[in-house]
This record gives sequence, structure tokens and C-alpha cells, in this order.
Amino acid sequence: MKPDPRPQPQCKVVPGAPRHVAIIMDGNGRWATQRGRPRLFGHHAGARRVREIVEACPDQGVEYLTIFAFSTENWKRTQVEVAGLMSLFRRYITKETRALRDAGVRVRFIGDRERLDAKLIKLMNDLEEATSHNGLVNLTIAINYGGRDEVARATHRLAQDVASGKLDPDKVDEETLPKYLDTYVLPDPDLVIRTSGEARISNFLLWQSAYSEYEFIDTLWPDFTAEEFGRLCAAFGGRERRFGAVET
Repeated sequence: MKPDPRPQPQCKVVPGAPRHVAIIMDGNGRWATQRGRPRLFGHHAGARRVREIVEACPDQGVEYLTIFAFSTENWKRTQVEVAGLMSLFRRYITKETRALRDAGVRVRFIGDRERLDAKLIKLMNDLEEATSHNGLVNLTIAINYGGRDEVARATHRLAQDVASGKLDPDKVDEETLPKYLDTYVLPDPDLVIRTSGEARISNFLLWQSAYSEYEFIDTLWPDFTAEEFGRLCAAFGGRERRFGAVET
């Protein structure tokens, strides 16, 4: 599918809004269990919720949205659930490609793709290509992603460049490593939201979120609405971010 050459709309400028929001979409399984349904029922409901939040981003002034879809630890779940999630990812990409492209959304995937099946990888690559000229919302989907794994992979690539002479080891500092991370083209998240009442970061964007603001909310992901998203974005504007400095 060729990129749409038409001019793209611009994200609304909202003073004090988070430019980049990252979301740990938790609670799909519990949401389904509460309704007497299998866990995959909740994952399908959660996938539908993604579209609503993506569509809400421009009015909130959010240019970048990163969502945690499948972690490196999620392979430990039952074979039925893992297979169902992989099928859901393939179905979601196939169904949403045209809508995302036409809505001005640019999609990127982060994580280690080597363990994913070839069909899913092709769909991911095709979606990235089809939306590569968009810029209204930058949607990043983390699949087979873990923060520790990402840093380990980045360090491995950095070490290879040092060994080959491409990189001077004396020039390696905290500005160097981010260039090797999966998120090297993205700004660090301003706000990280975790749904479902759990208060932990679960190995998500460990390096990038060093100075992010956090919101841990009780809402299960399939119940997370654009209205609640908007309230959290608005509340972010009232936070004081000093990045380790002292107010003078």
C-alpha cells in the first residue's frame, strides 16, 4: 500500500500537555474474567480501545503515543493465550492499516522481532512503510519488548561498533547509548500511565522513563476512555518537573 501523498493535519497545540504519553495497557484478562469470559475476550476488547485513545491524541496535544502490547515475559503465559494474542496482532494490523494511514497516524514497532512469526513481521513492516509519511500522531507499539532486553541489545550493538573501530570507547556516555535503543527516533515519554491498579513499571521503557511522570489508575484497560485520558493529560499540565534541579 502506497503512502498517502495528501497534506497531513497538524496536532493541536495544548499548553502544558504531555508531548509523549506511554501506556501500560493492563487489566484485559481481569476485565474478561469479571464477565465470565475467557482472557482473550478481554484482549480483543482492549485492542478496540486502542483506536479510541489514538483518535483522542490530537485534541490533547499528544504527538507521540507508545503502548505496551506484549512483553518479553508474556511468553510465559499459556500457549493458548500467546497464540491468541499473536493472531490478534495479525488481525489488528490487517484491519487497521488503511484507517491508521488515512487518519495521519505513523506506526512504529519496538522490541525484538526475531521470535515473532514471519507473517506477523511482514505485516508490521508493511504497516510501518504504509504510514511512514504520516505525522499527526506517532504510534509506537511494543511487541516482544522488555526494557532490560532493549538495553542489552543496544549495548551489544554499541560493543560491536567499538570492536570494529566505528566508535571510540572514550566517547561513550549517557548520550551515546540512546542512539542504539529501539526508541532512538522518539522523545522520552513525559507521562506514563498504567491501568488496572497495579503500581509497577513491568520492565517498560526503563532508560527512557527516568524522569517521566507516572499515573497508576484503577481502571481496567478495556474501560479506559478518551475522557479519562483527557483528564490525565490535563492534570499533567499542573505538575512541576525539575529533572533533578532545585527551584530557585
